[in-house]
Formats: sequence, structure tokens, C-alpha cells
Amino acid sequence: MQQSVFISGAAQGIGAEIARLFYQQGYKVGIYDINEVQAQALASTLGKHAKAGYLDVSHYQQWQIALQQFQHWAGELNILVNNAGILHSGAFENTDILAHHRTIDINIKGLLNGCHAALAHLQQASFARVINLSSASAIYGQADLASYSASKFAVRGLTEALDVEWQKYNIRVLDVMPLFVHTSMVNNMDAGSIQHIGVSLSAADVARQVLHLARQKDHALLATHTPVGIKTKLMYQLSNLSPQFLNRITNLLLSRKK
Repeated sequence: MQQSVFISGAAQGIGAEIARLFYQQGYKVGIYDINEVQAQALASTLGKHAKAGYLDVSHYQQWQIALQQFQHWAGELNILVNNAGILHSGAFENTDILAHHRTIDINIKGLLNGCHAALAHLQQASFARVINLSSASAIYGQADLASYSASKFAVRGLTEALDVEWQKYNIRVLDVMPLFVHTSMVNNMDAGSIQHIGVSLSAADVARQVLHLARQKDHALLATHTPVGIKTKLMYQLSNLSPQFLNRITNLLLSRKK
């Protein structure tokens, strides 16, 4: 049976690249986004095995409707990719509180909604997996990205918890942790870390890693967290080896704006 993937926030950026790659590899692809017009346009360019729809991930009922429609169309839900996310950068106190709240609504509540609403569908599938988009910002809290970084720590924590909890259903819950990626999200980003580290990853780099995790059949071989890119892998390993005060000093240096 042809496997399927449901991707939130899939109309552009990393989500769209994931949709294209999975479609090329023979999956039935669900392209769901708050920008339904753009999602529909992408589905039309891909072909008959792509389905688009509207989804504001912060609304649980919309998840229920979208997933039910998708499963009816695809036959079963195999891979859920929680990709939808937003980013606000700059000094914490200079960012409107509603922007901070919206970050939590999309990046945390959206993922909670997706996992919770999808479980019943995943349990019915012959093969099921959840892949969440985390970030290198979940390695250590990032200055000028405070609420975004906090949201990705939540993604990391929820991924770890559900990866253990859902073993009883034979469902792995994994995440990918890229550093800065060439998408509109990082355009004009106001954070010292991006000035020092730069942007070296493409959306295609992340999409390939998501596909790799989706295709691995042996659950035991998969790590819960997968850093994407050489810089992220180095940061991830060093954070595990270094004392906390050294991690803090490193991040202080990286946060200084040029």
C-alpha cells in the first residue's frame, strides 16, 4: 500500500520542500497550511497524489477535520510531520507580548494539537511515525530568540516524552534539529547568533533528513533527536560534553551583535 505523509505548515519553506521530496519518493502527500491558496497551488503542481487543505494548527477542531479528510482520501495516515512554526526575533522586552503568545500558540500548542488529534489515526495504520521540527535553539536558550527558543525546548521535551510513552503503540516520535535555514523565516532576523554562525542549511537539507527518518523501518536504530548539518551536530555534541557555565559563555559570545 502506498504510504502517506501529512505535513503542517507545508505551503512554503521547509514544509513545501518536504512535500516535494516525499511526493517524488512515491508518498501520498497532505499539504496543509493556514495559507490554503498557496497550499493548493503546490498540490496542483505536484499531481494527483497530493492533497491540500486549510489548517490553523492552534485550533484543535481544525486538526480533527483535516486529519479525518486526509485519512479518508489517503487510506491511512503513516507519517505526521509537525512542521508549522513562526519566529519573532529581537530583544525580549521589545517584542509585543501578543507575538510571544502567538509563538507559543503555533509552535507548542500546534504541535500538541497535532499529536493528540493524530494518535487515533496513527494507531490504525500499518506503519506510523511522528517527526517534529525542533531546532538548534533547543540546545541552549538563545538570546533575542527567547520565546522561539523556549518553544523548541518544549518540542524537544514533548518529543522525548511521547517517544517513550507511545512505544506501547509501536509509534516512534522523533525530531530534527536544524540550525538556521535559508527560508523567509530568517530574513531580517535580529539576533547576534545568526550574524556569527551564518546560514548554511537549505530547506532541502532538512527535507532529506525527515525522509530518512520516515523510511527507517528498524525502530531501535533511530535516535530521538537528529541534529541537521555539521555546525548543529558539533553544537549538540559540545553541549552534552561541556559544563553548563561554558555553554552559557559560548552563547553569550554568539549573542553579541556585530
